[in-house]
Amino acid sequence: MKRIVILISGRGSNLEALLRRCADEAWPARVVAVLSNKADAAGLAVATAAGIPTAVVDHRQHADRGAFDTALAEAIDAFSPDLVLLSGFMRILGDAFVQRYAGRMLNVHPSLLPAFTGLHTHRRALEAGCQVAGATVHFVTPALDHGPIVAQAVVPVQAGDSPESLAARVLAAEHVLYPTAVRWFVQDQLCLDGGRVVHTAGAAQSLFFA
Repeated sequence: MKRIVILISGRGSNLEALLRRCADEAWPARVVAVLSNKADAAGLAVATAAGIPTAVVDHRQHADRGAFDTALAEAIDAFSPDLVLLSGFMRILGDAFVQRYAGRMLNVHPSLLPAFTGLHTHRRALEAGCQVAGATVHFVTPALDHGPIVAQAVVPVQAGDSPESLAARVLAAEHVLYPTAVRWFVQDQLCLDGGRVVHTAGAAQSLFFA
């Protein structure tokens, strides 16, 4: 039974999707803690309602990124996780922290990486005239939003889309994509072949949404 710790900064919609799929599909895993850098993150209430322990490690209470990373790692390690998930966690993590969880930390990013790393992905996709947008689940490495790709969801850009309307459809796709990728991890169906992630049973690693 794999142990999962989830890091959040906001409302926790991907957290809800992960908890629902974990229960509905009886994964060989359980979420053992939800941690946030913000005490008012709405997702903490989601975790509490599900009976999951929570903790807050406020980045503003630490002198620098290194001190915050150390405190966060100590809080995570208290739950002995096999997998750490970044789910709307809005802090850049230092190299030492990332290396500590190498091969067992996943993130979901709202673009088709390697395009549009960082912030404001939907506005930038629209400004670039992209015909499709989407989301990517990847292993976390020291290079921001550049880790090996586990799976991607492709969402068409519609005429008249705003950054907000596109973001809503991409988020709905994330709610399918992220739990799918996490299920593959906890079922030991992923392997790294150089810099490429391969599903050992040959499942399609791209999902397409109308």
